[in-house]
Amino acid sequence: MGNAVAGGVVADSDSRVMRHVWLLAWPAILTFGLESLVGLVDTLMVGRLGAGPLAGVGVGAQVLHAAHVVFIAVGSGTIALVARFVGAGDRGQAEKVLAQSLYASSVLAVVVALPIFVFAGPIVAAFGVEGTVIEEGAAYLRFVMLGVPMAAAFEMIACAFRGAGDMRTPLALGAVVNVFNIAANYVLIFGAFGIPAMGARGSGLASTLAFSLGAILAFLATRRGDAVLGLHRQVAKPDWPLAKRMLQIGFPAAVEQFFLQIGFFLYLKVAALYGTAAMAAYFIGVRILAMSFLPGLGFSAAASTMVGQSLGAGNDRSAERSGWEACRLAMMLMSAIGVAIFAGAEWIAAAFISDAAVIAAAVPFIRTLALAQPLMALDFTLGGSLRGAGDTRFPLVTLILGFYGVRLGFAYLAATFLGLGLEWVWAALLGDYAVRSALKAGRFHGGRWKEVRV
Repeated sequence: MGNAVAGGVVADSDSRVMRHVWLLAWPAILTFGLESLVGLVDTLMVGRLGAGPLAGVGVGAQVLHAAHVVFIAVGSGTIALVARFVGAGDRGQAEKVLAQSLYASSVLAVVVALPIFVFAGPIVAAFGVEGTVIEEGAAYLRFVMLGVPMAAAFEMIACAFRGAGDMRTPLALGAVVNVFNIAANYVLIFGAFGIPAMGARGSGLASTLAFSLGAILAFLATRRGDAVLGLHRQVAKPDWPLAKRMLQIGFPAAVEQFFLQIGFFLYLKVAALYGTAAMAAYFIGVRILAMSFLPGLGFSAAASTMVGQSLGAGNDRSAERSGWEACRLAMMLMSAIGVAIFAGAEWIAAAFISDAAVIAAAVPFIRTLALAQPLMALDFTLGGSLRGAGDTRFPLVTLILGFYGVRLGFAYLAATFLGLGLEWVWAALLGDYAVRSALKAGRFHGGRWKEVRV
């Protein structure tokens, strides 16, 4: 009888596999959704200060996201190794991985945050902005960089808990931290309870305070008697070979995200060839995209955990069943979302802006995103399955072939040599996800990921 492992629970039927996938996925979906909500609320609050502070914080947030890519290397390796060890019933080794992830992320946090703190002004200026934007952006960056080490610690503990199958603790901690972040944003940005208004600086300080609270709560969570993983003296000794092993697994995932961020920028540059309305339409579409792929992120996290734990338990068949079941559920949910987005495309675009030209450019982009939802479900979930198995290099290959070869390649040809309309630039996105999902499906079906040594 096959058994799929999910958070230490053995699933011996398709219905139980489906149940455990969903039990792992929904807390992750809510966690990522709350993070997106905080970003949206922060933008709305800073936007009330004017264009300068808004642009400054926007640039600073882009730098923060870029810095975060470094920690993906540690987080991806942490999830893969913790899942393997938990699946094999070796909690002690899983706890050692958690300890090493904290050491590695702490070192990387200082290496990344310190130069950004020191050179915040020139870094913001490099985006081509000037005056108030540089001043506000640099101030925001300096405040938020102070919290990066704490943010890294919180994220590593959350990754380790997810790898061990506990999605609810990161959700609970994230909910508290995000509510605190929103409240602190209001108090520090606008001033309240005797605290003077700090403007954009207040947004950065609020984030740092929230990161610090998250790290404290996460450390306390590891001390609970019923915690899936703990931090104690026996696992606290640095183990650099284990840390190196973890980074080797996660490094391709970090490179993948780095290339993805560059790709988004290049795709925007192509859209900009069609004018300001096209650029505005792109940013509207990106906001829709960020919300629509939340289920994909959740099922990706669930698949990573279940596949990794099943492989750790020596049950390849269970790992494969878990990955495909996560794909099926993700496709069902995201296809339904796609239908709703397609039907409401004009209303969605009009909710963001009243400019007729922007709406006309945004509607086909939104509908393209709607059509891409099933493909995105496959891409995200199968990517999570492969990363859970430690096969982190192949998703990077698919990104280069799909995003750079198909999306950017066709979009550039359509906009320049072929002279096609903007809708063809948007359509290139479909080709990208079709290629990436097909390649990942072929890889997962072929089973070579089962042979990856972590």
